[in-house]
Amino acid sequence: MPLELVTLRCLKDNYAYLLHGDEGTVLIDAPEAGPILRELAQRGWTLSAILLTHHHADHTDGVAEIVRKTGATVIGAAADAHRLPPLDLRITPGEPLEVLGEPVAVIDVSGHTVGHVAFHFPQSGYAFTADSLMALGCGRLFEGTPAMMWDSLSRLSALPPETLICSGHDYCAGNGAFALSVDPGNQALRDRLAAVQEAHQPCAPATLALERDTNPFLRVGALRASLGMENAPDADVFARLRAMKDAF
Repeated sequence: MPLELVTLRCLKDNYAYLLHGDEGTVLIDAPEAGPILRELAQRGWTLSAILLTHHHADHTDGVAEIVRKTGATVIGAAADAHRLPPLDLRITPGEPLEVLGEPVAVIDVSGHTVGHVAFHFPQSGYAFTADSLMALGCGRLFEGTPAMMWDSLSRLSALPPETLICSGHDYCAGNGAFALSVDPGNQALRDRLAAVQEAHQPCAPATLALERDTNPFLRVGALRASLGMENAPDADVFARLRAMKDAF
């Protein structure tokens, strides 16, 4: 059976995620402590570890209080250790990691920041991508280059299509509006946005297959002609789309 997944809304539009199984409970990112601690108490779960994707405060500000209350171990990228909360375990993309009895792939998804990692739980079928691959979009490039982010998205796009992409924010309205502006003939995109609006539900989590069909940053091949970039490399088409989104 897959690990139980609980999606928590934090701050204004952030997501944190709890994973629970026979061996305990872990948290992916900690935007703020209150909602996370309340959920743990309501479910009677004991937190054993916090996995951090990157250093931004809206993903880490809750760590200190949660650690004080739970004693959880903090796990994050060795390359980002100098600006993450104090780490008990420093990890490197590609090295073995086991969480709650499952092997976890640590994936370098630099672009939004340098040192950003994603966590893929292949047995349960979850990928925690934070501000790299997002619902209907991708993170703004604060530190990395377009080529770096394109490489990261390509690695994530190669995961199994049924993988549930658990991203870091609910930017559905803005991302959906931009996606429609560059991909207006995409019926799958229109259907996805209509379903979200009808159900009054957020865009995330969503399967990778759905992201491949509707996320413009994974559809550079389908969009290159409309951008007049028929002969351009994929990374250049992505860079154009990211610049357009920044100005949207």
